[in-house]
Amino acid sequence: MTETLDELGPVDWIVVEFPGPDFGKGQIAPFLEDLVQRDLVRVLDMVFLRKMEDGTLETAEISDLDPSELGEVRTAEADLAMVLSEQDVMDLAETIAPGHSAAVLVWENLWAAPFGTAVRKAGGQLVASGRIPTQAVIAAFQADAEDQSPEEAIEGA
Repeated sequence: MTETLDELGPVDWIVVEFPGPDFGKGQIAPFLEDLVQRDLVRVLDMVFLRKMEDGTLETAEISDLDPSELGEVRTAEADLAMVLSEQDVMDLAETIAPGHSAAVLVWENLWAAPFGTAVRKAGGQLVASGRIPTQAVIAAFQADAEDQSPEEAIEGA
């Protein structure tokens, strides 16, 4: 890690599920690679999961997968910090439907690190955080345009 812990940006994680066993056929990798190359994010951990129809789970690291499944994401492997524990992976695997694959991604938001550093140096600390699902934001905009409540827009979608 080149920067000190005091300069660490916020860290997020997601589980992205794909139908079938192929992790989205490498279509997502170029977009992640672009974010990394532009120093907007730093990938800290990445695990790939396949849940068979009978519910059994296969886990894989970047080096276990064929390059056609990942595209250029393989270049990030040397920098991974392995943040997720085995129990974390097992818990996250519960969210995946049988017959699907998923990528679990943990990343640092490099773009927010200077703000976080300034907050800490000023004596502040993060006391709450959250994320609004994209679908909810879209529903809110649609509801506003149609003069409905967001709940009505989601139900109509």
